[in-house]
Amino acid sequence: MLRIIINVAFRAFNLIIIADVIVSNFLSPYQPVRLFLDRIVQPVLEPIRSILPKGMMFDFSPIVLILALEIIQAILLRIV
Repeated sequence: MLRIIINVAFRAFNLIIIADVIVSNFLSPYQPVRLFLDRIVQPVLEPIRSILPKGMMFDFSPIVLILALEIIQAILLRIV
């Protein structure tokens, strides 16, 4: 049961990250949907952005976050 909860939680957060990336390309920063997604995702992305080199053309922080979440999920599932 705990394994299912871990899988669902991590998959849901991955989908929220992907939705935030997609929505940020199409919606104004003041749209309620984008504000909601940004409140969830941006606090987690900021520390990653501070580590990544500045001035890159693309923002790779969502990819790094998803990879980190996959690693954390695998570790948690092994412990359980």
